[in-house]
Amino acid sequence: MSSSAYPELVHGRRDGFAQGPWRVEEGEARRGGASCNLSERQLRVPSGTDEVSRVVRAHELMHIRISPHRSEHLPDEDLPARALECAEEYRVNLLLARTGFDVGSLRDGSERSGAQRLAAGDQWSEAVCFFLAVLGTGGEADFLRGLRATRPSWPAALRSLKKAVASLVLAAGYEVAGDTNLTEAGVPRGYLEVTVPIARLVARSMSAAAPLDQESLRTFRRSLEPGARRAPSGVFADLRWDESMTYVAAPRRRAHRRPRPSTTGTVMRYPSRLLTDHLCRAFSRKTAVPGGVVVIDQSGSMDVTCDDLDKLLAGAPDALIVGYSHRPGDHGGVANAWVLAARGRVAAQARPGNIGNGVDGPVLRWAVGQARGNEPIVWVTDGQVTDSHDHPCHSLSLECARLVHRRRIRMVRELEEVEPALRGQWLKGGSFGRVGKELLVMKGF
Repeated sequence: MSSSAYPELVHGRRDGFAQGPWRVEEGEARRGGASCNLSERQLRVPSGTDEVSRVVRAHELMHIRISPHRSEHLPDEDLPARALECAEEYRVNLLLARTGFDVGSLRDGSERSGAQRLAAGDQWSEAVCFFLAVLGTGGEADFLRGLRATRPSWPAALRSLKKAVASLVLAAGYEVAGDTNLTEAGVPRGYLEVTVPIARLVARSMSAAAPLDQESLRTFRRSLEPGARRAPSGVFADLRWDESMTYVAAPRRRAHRRPRPSTTGTVMRYPSRLLTDHLCRAFSRKTAVPGGVVVIDQSGSMDVTCDDLDKLLAGAPDALIVGYSHRPGDHGGVANAWVLAARGRVAAQARPGNIGNGVDGPVLRWAVGQARGNEPIVWVTDGQVTDSHDHPCHSLSLECARLVHRRRIRMVRELEEVEPALRGQWLKGGSFGRVGKELLVMKGF
C-alpha cells in the first residue's frame, strides 16, 4: 500500500523495545478503524492524504513511541483493562497535541449519536469510557449534548472527571507523560505516573452508580479527590471463590451427639435449672447436630477471628460452611467467598475477611441453591448489607430481607449461636440492622 506511515523509523524508546520489520495494513479514518499491535509489529492505518488520515496515522505512531510493548511492563494492580485502554488513548492524544497535530480532527461525527444511544441504554460505565476517548479531540461537547436530554446529571459528573484528569496531568508534567524509562517497578515512567492514575479515576467512575441528583453528584465529585472514599455503586460485586483453600478430614465423633438440657431423663445433670430455667430442663438428652448451610459475614464490623472459626469448624463437621467478605472497589482480583467446611471436610486453615461486605445477596442465593431438602440455612450477620464499594444500600438490604423471609433463613449474630440454630432453635433478641428493619416491615410490626 502507498501509506506514508513508516513505523520502522520510530525510535527513542528506553524500555528495551527492539525495532524490526512491520506489517502495515490498510485501515480507515474513523473510530476503531486503525490499530497498533506492538508485540506483533502490526500496524493498521488509513493511507489517505487528507488531514484526518494524517492525524490517525500519527496517533498510531505515537503508540509505537510511548505505549508499553510487553505484558510485564503493565502495573501489578487490579484495574480493568478497559480503563487502562481509555487512559492510554487519552495520554497518546495529549502528547500528539503537544507535538502540533490537530487532534480535533479525530472527531468523526458519531459523538452525539453515540452518547444518545448510551444514555437511552443507561450505560453509565461505557459513557465514562467513551467520554475519555473523545476528551481533547473536539468531540466532547457534542458527546455531552447527546447525554443531556436523557441523563441531565451525567454531563456535570463527566466534567468533574475531566477536571480531575487535568489535575493529574498537571501534577505529573508533560515531560513525564512521554517518558519510557523503566521504573523500579518495571513499568515505563510515563505510563506509571500518568496513564495508571487516570485509569484509577476511570475505574472508580465506571463502577460508581450514575449520579441522579445533586446529592449523588456531590458524592461522586468527592470520590474523585485524592484519598477519597469511592462513591456508592448500588450493586453487589460478583462472587469470586477462593480456589486456593486446602482441606482435611474432620474428626468424626460417631453419631456426633451432644448432651442437651431436657425436661425428662434418667440423670439430673443440671439441677440448678430447676430454679433458673422456667421449663425446668434439669435432665440431659443426647441429640445429634444435623447438617445444614452456614453463611458467615466476615466483614470488619463482625470481628470474626480465625480462632472463633476454628472452634465452629470443630463442632459442626456435617454442615456446609462458607465465609464471605469483599474488598471495597475490587474488580475481581481478590476472592470474596470461601468454603470453610464441606460436609465432613474442613479448611486446614481459616481465612480472614477483606474488610467489606459487598456480596451478601449473591452468597445467600448460592446458599439457597446448595441446601438439601429441608436443611436449615443459617446466616451469621449483623444485618448491615453493603454494595461493592461497601456503602449501605436500601435496595440491596431489601433484596436480602426478602430472601431471608421467603426461604426462612435463620439469622444469628454470634458464631456460638450457629449450632442451636441448626438444631431448629429460633433465637430471639438482638438487632439485625437494615435487614432486620425490613423484616419487621414485612411481618407487619
